Amino acid sequence: MHIHSLRCFSSRPGTGNPALVIEDKEQDPDARQAFARARGTTCVFLDVAGDGTLTVDFYYPHTRSPLCLHATLAVAAVLFARVPDAGTLAVRTALKGQVLELVRAANDYYVRLAAQPVTVEDVDVATAAQLLGVPAAALATPPRVASVGSPKLLVKVADTEALYGLAPDLARIAAWSKEAGINGIYAWCRRDDGTFEGRNFNHLDPALEDSATGVAAGALTALLGLGIRLRQGRAAGGDCLIRTRKEGHAILVGGAVETM
Repeated sequence: MHIHSLRCFSSRPGTGNPALVIEDKEQDPDARQAFARARGTTCVFLDVAGDGTLTVDFYYPHTRSPLCLHATLAVAAVLFARVPDAGTLAVRTALKGQVLELVRAANDYYVRLAAQPVTVEDVDVATAAQLLGVPAAALATPPRVASVGSPKLLVKVADTEALYGLAPDLARIAAWSKEAGINGIYAWCRRDDGTFEGRNFNHLDPALEDSATGVAAGALTALLGLGIRLRQGRAAGGDCLIRTRKEGHAILVGGAVETM
């Protein structure tokens, strides 16, 4: 077994969302889930098929995931270190077979992908407000669902004060998400400096709130139709920076990666 420990979306040295890249022949999902639970962090298992196809299999401590972009950036850093002259690389997700193109640009890594069809309905303001523990008037616009491979309910609030004043009912969000087929709620706002800031709610334990959520950044980019700079992590004691770009129909989500 080879384990690579990295921090992704680092805004400065020592910050970033941690992920473990594991190269191991053990492919039993229960064993992989137990490994992620024991380590208490996001794990991505990198497998090589007989035809040479690279597959990525994502696990949070509490569940298996169809897509995790910060873990994919960690995979990109591992792979580009082996083939530094490669222009692009590609991997395929284990659960849904989604092809992810990996790109390196200077000191940053990006995942190129596209908006995915959303088959679930948007949620009304009252429901979203109840889940987030605030009055309906606290939501700046009607909530919207968007996806680049893992659907998110995107909920805009007025400013950063409102963002960190949310009182989410994590148990209700988890139950609602499972029933609705949505991977949690991403609350966001536009900052005075033109950048964005957000928080992700899809864990039962407040201590496990994401420092950076790449799939949410991609979904928000799809919703807004433009590239953004998105800050996240203050509630988790960190400061991450996610950069996105639009290239035609493609969406690139990325940032800095450092070895822990």
